[in-house]
Amino acid sequence: MRREAAPPAGFWPSRLTAGQAASAMADFVELRTAARGVVWSCHEPASGRTLLWQAAVGDAARCLTPDGFSVRSRVYEYGGGSFAVSGQTLVFVNEADQQLYLQRLDRPEQPPVTLTCQPACRYADMQIAPCGSYLVAVEEDHGRTSVQHRIVSVRLETLPCVPQALVAGDDFYSSPRLSPDGRRLLWISWQRPHQPWTQTQLYSARADGQGGWQAPELLAGGQGDASIQQPLFDHRQRVLALNDQDGFWQPWREAEGTLHPMQGVGADHAGAPWQMGGCNFLPVDERHCLLSWFEQGFGKLGLFDLQAGQLVQRYLPDCSRMRHLAMDDTHFYCIASHPVQGASVMAIDRHSGAERVLAQTATGMAPDQISRPQALEFATSEGQQARAFFYPPRNPGYQLAAGEKPPLVIFLHGGPTSAAYPVFDPRIQFWTQRGFAVADLNYRGSTGFGRAYRQVLAGRWGELEVADVLALVDELVARELVNAHQLCVRGASAGGYTSLLALAASDRFAAAASWYGVSDPLALDKVTHKFEGDYLGWLLGALTVANRASVRQRSPLALAGRMVTPVIFFQGGQDVVVVPEQTRSMVQQLRRQGVAVACHEFPEQGHGFRSAERLALALEAELEFYRQQFVRRGERSGKHC
Repeated sequence: MRREAAPPAGFWPSRLTAGQAASAMADFVELRTAARGVVWSCHEPASGRTLLWQAAVGDAARCLTPDGFSVRSRVYEYGGGSFAVSGQTLVFVNEADQQLYLQRLDRPEQPPVTLTCQPACRYADMQIAPCGSYLVAVEEDHGRTSVQHRIVSVRLETLPCVPQALVAGDDFYSSPRLSPDGRRLLWISWQRPHQPWTQTQLYSARADGQGGWQAPELLAGGQGDASIQQPLFDHRQRVLALNDQDGFWQPWREAEGTLHPMQGVGADHAGAPWQMGGCNFLPVDERHCLLSWFEQGFGKLGLFDLQAGQLVQRYLPDCSRMRHLAMDDTHFYCIASHPVQGASVMAIDRHSGAERVLAQTATGMAPDQISRPQALEFATSEGQQARAFFYPPRNPGYQLAAGEKPPLVIFLHGGPTSAAYPVFDPRIQFWTQRGFAVADLNYRGSTGFGRAYRQVLAGRWGELEVADVLALVDELVARELVNAHQLCVRGASAGGYTSLLALAASDRFAAAASWYGVSDPLALDKVTHKFEGDYLGWLLGALTVANRASVRQRSPLALAGRMVTPVIFFQGGQDVVVVPEQTRSMVQQLRRQGVAVACHEFPEQGHGFRSAERLALALEAELEFYRQQFVRRGERSGKHC
């Protein structure tokens, strides 16, 4: 029960410190089957490293990554597909030099050996050939006038090896995949100005019998109205892939030289492929497919009977996001996330359905201390609907006084073609523990709700999602779930951009935070990297002279004169996606006009802080900044905690 002199919501004490919240953000990144069990990667904020681990059902997990290495690819800056396993052979990308290294799982005493020595190149999205003598991968070459991408083969028997180009000429590539017999090669490519979630093509080439490949065949994407991702082969050498041509990223299968939709669940089975190497569906046999999909933003996992056209088994019903599916003869595997538990590497017995946890991150919190997400769908502009997850304040030591409404923090995800997931996030619990309500917004343009919901943001970024923020505030205030005088909005990257624009559109907010957010989209277009080089034009509309006036109306820097809300900024000095000058310019402009501003720049951090220490400092600073604004606005009604 709450003590008589307890502080108001927003000032509740909590045993969950910022340091614990930051350290608890260790997360599993990728997963692959091995000769025994599975190998997965886990990012550890305390050290800033990403390590590989291996375990099988009944065995303790062992770390495979020695000191001095960290497993992470920087291809397209966002990476993915940073390691590959076949039998006892492991190949991984070392974060520091972006080169490939070879490691033997059956010889743990031997250190990894250098596989490539191409300092101007980066590698990602690998697959070791069935014969075991080479691998295929995406190569990113920074050694030329402009960055070039291609698919290469790398011999595993010659150390070090000079990669050989297999496919080149298109702007971007992903997903090189070899058939079980090694006689077919798949890949996805796309051209500027498209993104991998707007328009891609799936190609196949057959071995020519002389060590090369025949001319490629287009399997899907020729109509220009679809995004294809996650291609693979089934046991009959047929191609399968996720295709959103019919409105959702759903499994399609090859027949008569092209792909056709399979029976399944009418929902997105994956998010936008910012990172490569994902797997959200697997053909199990001729009749069954293991599927992961979304229902109202919540992840589901089940076995689908293709002949009967129905789900025959659901797995992990308490989990809310499943990704990186894999299987061997006895088990299904995945990385699973849960609303009140840490992320886990799960093994599911294929015959009994029994679940085993191979590894799990610690929350440091009892389940009754954790605020659970509530799905929220609400009306927004133009007669459309938007989605969010609402987290009420939760702290067993305190409760709201009669008639008291909690302060609100709106979380805005980055991307913007990304999503908020209803999974345990210590950053959300950091706020709910202190008496804040949190609304994690999946504004229009987010993934997981179909192609139309995702594509509607094209040309209207800075408009539609800002309307969704304001509509969300209206909805929560009308339901009397939050304090209308203590509204805060925060976002990272693209979410930071939207949070700043919300301040230009309304003076209802008490405070805001921008984590490496875009403040000048026109400047971003001049310095951003190749992968997102045309993304801004898709989001804002053509960046022509005629359209620049429209773009300026959606530029936080140009609209700074309308802002009166105090803002705190966080920026990485090594950020190449949103460069530091973006934040510095915004801070200077707001200070010139007398807006209360705080700014924290961390020189060694990039786009997305990976240091637990820096994350903790930023969380503490943000909390204190919000509380200061509440006090200054005269809303504080009790003792400062």
